[in-house]
Amino acid sequence: MNTPRYTDLVESLPPSVPFVGPEALMRASGRAFAARLGANESGFGPSPKAVAAMQQTVADLWMYGDSECHDLRAALAAHHGVAPENILVGEGIDGLLGNLVRLLVAPGDAVVTSDGAYPTFNYHVTGFGGVLHKVPYRDEHEDPAALLMRAEEVSAKLLYFCNPDNPMGSWHPARIVQRMIDAIPEGTLMVLDEAYIDAAPEGTAPALDVSDARVVRMRTFSKLYGLAGLRVGYAIGAAPLIAMFDRIRNHFGIGRLAQRGALAALEDQPWLAHVQAELLQAKTRLREIAAEHGLHALPSATNFVTIDCGRDGDFARALVSALAARDIFIRMPFVAPHDRCIRVSAGPPESLSRFDAALGPALRGLA
Repeated sequence: MNTPRYTDLVESLPPSVPFVGPEALMRASGRAFAARLGANESGFGPSPKAVAAMQQTVADLWMYGDSECHDLRAALAAHHGVAPENILVGEGIDGLLGNLVRLLVAPGDAVVTSDGAYPTFNYHVTGFGGVLHKVPYRDEHEDPAALLMRAEEVSAKLLYFCNPDNPMGSWHPARIVQRMIDAIPEGTLMVLDEAYIDAAPEGTAPALDVSDARVVRMRTFSKLYGLAGLRVGYAIGAAPLIAMFDRIRNHFGIGRLAQRGALAALEDQPWLAHVQAELLQAKTRLREIAAEHGLHALPSATNFVTIDCGRDGDFARALVSALAARDIFIRMPFVAPHDRCIRVSAGPPESLSRFDAALGPALRGLA
């Protein structure tokens, strides 16, 4: 039989998927979720102005989107006080991470991350033959000193750091992050994933300095802007690095509808402020629900709350399954000791009420 001649690298990779999506889970169960609280989407929805802008764009979908994302890049540059040459728009942070790894990581190259941090980044590194070096969290936080030390030890091409953090919801203040950037070893690029920065308290993000070639920052419209279904993210970095992406990126990867929706969402900052206020109320409610059921909610600078179940990973996995059987979709950290927790997106009141109603029976069933 004539079969495709896969590369040796691809042949060596184990079958893996970073996350099993909620739609796949529903197909497997044959049931719809009553509360979708596992993917850190914004149940508060996108800006009505963004919806209207996309509706007006529908008739133009016979045309490809602008391959340079000119208008969106210009608007993002103005929003952040940088030049368009410092902005790269991509297919969500996932797509940007994939292209960044492709740019810098050859087979055998060292990459440093935290054990239990964002698995999609690891997926890309492994897919291009990089070697992952992981350091443990310190309590519920990523450990900047340990990450820097390991990057120095292994001459890492990339150091991945998420602030605020997924899956724990923890964060470091801007002064700590800036010290980390200043201490990056020669030849290492720091990937600062700021997907949740719109949910973080003031003073979490260090000042933007696009002249600093030691760091590239990643942001997204998938979280508080409520546009996860469009897959629009962007990188902020030194112009020479941003320009290098033109050699490998998918130039027509961001469709016309996505560009227009993201632009209108960015322009509607009052809606973002509205979502931020709703989010604070939702996180307060999740803390109350956790306490009412004898669980402990960890502090959160994201749009989700990580809840300590007070047991071990087996118990937390059983609880996730028990809630799924009651049509509640949540997720949990993958790595011990954090897998003692569950992670619940801060959604609208009706979704949180369904989670609350299902949590008690699920816990009693595991007693």
